[in-house]
Amino acid sequence: MSQKRWNVAVVGATGAVGEQILRLLAEREFPIAQLKVLSSARSAGKTLQFNNETVTVEEAQPESFHGVDIALFSAGGDVSRELIPHAIQAGTLCIDNTNAFRMDPNTPLVVPEVNGQEIFNHKGCIANPNCSTIQMVVALKPLYDRFGISKIIVSTYQAVSGAGARAIEELNRQTAGIIAGDLVTPDILPSAGLPVKHQIAFNVIPQIDKFQDNGFTLEELKMIKETQKIMGDPSIKVTSTCVRVPVVYGHSESIYVELKSDFEMEDVRELLANAPGVVLVDDPATQQYPMPVHATGKNDTFVGRVRRDLYEPRGLNMWVVSDNLLKGAAWNAVQIAEQWIAKQEG
Repeated sequence: MSQKRWNVAVVGATGAVGEQILRLLAEREFPIAQLKVLSSARSAGKTLQFNNETVTVEEAQPESFHGVDIALFSAGGDVSRELIPHAIQAGTLCIDNTNAFRMDPNTPLVVPEVNGQEIFNHKGCIANPNCSTIQMVVALKPLYDRFGISKIIVSTYQAVSGAGARAIEELNRQTAGIIAGDLVTPDILPSAGLPVKHQIAFNVIPQIDKFQDNGFTLEELKMIKETQKIMGDPSIKVTSTCVRVPVVYGHSESIYVELKSDFEMEDVRELLANAPGVVLVDDPATQQYPMPVHATGKNDTFVGRVRRDLYEPRGLNMWVVSDNLLKGAAWNAVQIAEQWIAKQEG
């Protein structure tokens, strides 16, 4: 990759996404001169392994970014809102995995396969979209470019890891308890900040994040608004229903899309098969289609069950699966950093 080396900070390094960011930086031999691993005060002093070296976790503070070239944030929106302005002032490029700045008109919202050119229009911060949005736009971008898109209807089947480590523990605990014949008491899902909790084991919960006045949840509105911003097309009609399912890793989506022009299925399949970041797994005769167990641990977005709608000739149905912690978060952020570095040295 690069000859020059960069000072890098990972904020939220002890969380699920932060751990994946560190793993990817090591695996991809990211050109790091000095690494800072930053987290909350309660994690400060812990040690992590990075490239066979022991790194001590420091508390993330406003002064943490002096001399840092690139900071990757995944510590929650409040932390990003507090610290990113200080990091920008210190001259740090911030790549933010939270919802804090996604809809800020001055902050590019980037999926490299879709709108990578926006990486270079930043004012110090580049936002990583919501996990469920990322995999959808990766799958739809080649179709948008060729045929145009007028409408998207998406239903998601989202893994509990999207709600954090405690949600994974809750699923495991409830599953074991129910199998053993014990009563289980939910205490995390659908959202830690809400008063009513629901069982997730052997169940699905049609709520991710808080309900808004229009009856949609915040997660659903993220998908709608972020898709329009990333595609650069507010005319696309998007509606979404986001559902939590008892799967640990890997979000799945059932997507219905209406294209603006006529299409041949052969062209659609060829576009998807050759699209960057997409793996087409679509052979009904042999029951080949994407599933979370196959997508876990992989950086790609997997697409299958591709078929023309029975009633709308320009309608297309598809099934899209991706690892929500990788392409949905950590890998997308590292991709942005890699492309930014390549441009600096180009």
